[in-house]
Amino acid sequence: MSSPKPLLVATDLDRTMIYSNAAAGATVAATICVEHLDGAPLSYMTAAAADRMRELAVAAAVLPTTTRTIEQFGRIRLPGAPWPFAVTSNGGNILVDGVPDSRWRRGIDAAVRAGGAGLAEVEAALRGRIDDSWVLKFRGADELFCYLVVDLAATPPDFLADWNSWCRERGWSASRQGRKIYTMPDAVCKSRAVAEVRARLIASGRLEAAAPTLAAGDGALDAEMLAAADRAIRPRHGELEELGWTRPGLTVTAASGIGAGEEILDWFTAALTGPVAAGTPG
Repeated sequence: MSSPKPLLVATDLDRTMIYSNAAAGATVAATICVEHLDGAPLSYMTAAAADRMRELAVAAAVLPTTTRTIEQFGRIRLPGAPWPFAVTSNGGNILVDGVPDSRWRRGIDAAVRAGGAGLAEVEAALRGRIDDSWVLKFRGADELFCYLVVDLAATPPDFLADWNSWCRERGWSASRQGRKIYTMPDAVCKSRAVAEVRARLIASGRLEAAAPTLAAGDGALDAEMLAAADRAIRPRHGELEELGWTRPGLTVTAASGIGAGEEILDWFTAALTGPVAAGTPG
């Protein structure tokens, strides 16, 4: 067995590590495609970021942590793979060598049932509040949560706040990430899954017991994970930027768009050789 890793890196993917053309912003850097959908290129990293991700995966325990479903995560060819662990479905699933952990999922399902409303009740209530004039897609995700793809310009201005209020009374919450509005049970969160993987890595001798956990993410669904980490970084774009979200010691990148991915990877790498700076406050 190799020596235990000195650092755990839990990182969101979309708009943190990987970027669509629309999310990338202006860049003159060379890029590589890391995801295709129906044969068409979809998501990118800069070539430099891809190299840094491969290097980081050798030196640290890297944990891809995404709200994507298992199927959606499977489309990504993230540099540094294969991953011993990955967190998908916003923490609802843990993949072990690419296979969903059934014990973890049973525990999540039980916690959702104990926490309030079930998915069927939530979906029914949501369908009664939307219409085709502004909702482009209604999707379920791994039988855990649901999300809408919306026309932002046509979305009723009070919809998200009103819907989130209804959800909060029933053990759920609602948040927006780009054109997607997620409806998520409180029991399904990235930070709990990250803590579980950390415990397993330490127990197996693959992570030092005193290793710090670093985290990166751009959306409201990442906030709890960032707050639970020893140190955290977010890009200067996305939902958390719009909300002005911060916490003591949080680093915010100078760059926005795809260049922020490089900056985040540099920040992770710097932590391998010494304490990373607190960085620019939010």
